[in-house]
Amino acid sequence: MTATVEVAAPGRTYPVHVGGGLTGRVDELLGAAPPGARNAAVVHPPSVARHAGAVAASLGRLGLAVHRFEVPDGEAAKRLDVVAELYERFAAVPMHRPDPVVAVGGGATTDAAGFAAATWLRGVPLVNVPTTVLGMVDAAVGGKTGVDLPAGKNLVGAFHQPLAVVADLDTLASLPAAELRSGLAEVVKAGLIADPALGDRVAADAAARGLAGAAALAGGVAWLAPHIEAAIRIKARVVGADEREASLREILNYGHTLGHALERLAGYEGLRHGEAISIGMVFAARVAELAGVAPEGIADGHRALLAAVGLPTGGVPYGPDEVLDAMAGDKKARGGIRLVLLREPGRPEVLPAPDRPVLVEALRAVAAP
Repeated sequence: MTATVEVAAPGRTYPVHVGGGLTGRVDELLGAAPPGARNAAVVHPPSVARHAGAVAASLGRLGLAVHRFEVPDGEAAKRLDVVAELYERFAAVPMHRPDPVVAVGGGATTDAAGFAAATWLRGVPLVNVPTTVLGMVDAAVGGKTGVDLPAGKNLVGAFHQPLAVVADLDTLASLPAAELRSGLAEVVKAGLIADPALGDRVAADAAARGLAGAAALAGGVAWLAPHIEAAIRIKARVVGADEREASLREILNYGHTLGHALERLAGYEGLRHGEAISIGMVFAARVAELAGVAPEGIADGHRALLAAVGLPTGGVPYGPDEVLDAMAGDKKARGGIRLVLLREPGRPEVLPAPDRPVLVEALRAVAAP
C-alpha cells in the first residue's frame, strides 16, 4: 500500500509518497519529466548506490539522460566544497534550468543536494528520495536545504520545495538499529509537539521489537509505516501554515537548540542527529519545569519515552560555558537564545531562554548518561 501526503506550501504544493517498492517507480509517481528537461542528476552517497541505480533506471524511462554523482556519506556531505564540486559536475553535463536534481539518501544528502538544486542556475527542480527514517519524516519534507559551517549547523541554506518526495520503506530494511533509533527521535518529537499519542505508540512498538538493545529488529520495518506517515502529516500541516519559519514552523525545532550545539561541539562526528535531539528534548523539558512553564514530571516523562526507543537522555560531556556559547549561534536566536518549550505535550511555545542559572541547572540534568 502506498499513502500520499500532500504538502500545501505557499511556494509549491507537492506529494510525499510513502510505501514499499517505490524507488523503481519514480517515473510513475512523477508522471512525466519537468517540461523541457533532458537530463537528470542523481546525487547519492556510496552506501545507497543500489537504490540510486533503481531510481536512475526509472528516470531513464522518462526519456532523461541520467548522470549519477556521488557525495560523501552522512554529515560530511553537508560542506560547501562538496556543493561546489556538484556545481562543476552540473556544468560539465551541462544541466539546464528544467533538468531535475534527484537526491537519494539520508537527510544530509537531501540537504546538500537540495541546496545545490536551489542555487544552481538560481533554482532547478528537485526530487527527494529519502532512504532513512530521519530523511523521510524531517529533512526531505518542507523545503529546507543547507550545509554546515564550523560556526554552526545549517547556517548556510535556502528554502527550495521539491517537486515530489518518494519515501520507499524498503530502503530502511538494511539500516542499522542505531540509525533507526536516531530517525525515530524526530518521530517522537513530532508526537511531543503535536500528537502525544504518536510518541506513546512509537515507544510501545519499539519496545515490543527490542529496538532499544537489539542489533537487528524483530519483524522487519513494516511497523514503521504508520508512524512515519503520521509524522509526515504533522510536518506537512506546519509547513503549509508557515513555509519559511516566520513563526509556527519553529516548533519543529523542539530539542534542536541544544541538539545542534552538541553536534557542532562533537565536530559533526560520533553523535547522530537524533541522539543529539533526544538529549536536547530532555534538556528543554527540564528548562520548562525549572522556569515554571511546565509542571514537574514532564522531563521524567520524556526520559521514559525516549529510553523505550533506545535513545540517550543525557551524557553531555561539555561544560556549561562551552555549551551555552554554541547554543547562542542557533538560527532561532533573536538578541539572545530562544527555546521551543512545552507547556505540556502537544502545547509547544517559542520563548526567550530563562536566566543563565536555569539553563546551567538544566544542563547539569543531562550531564550524566
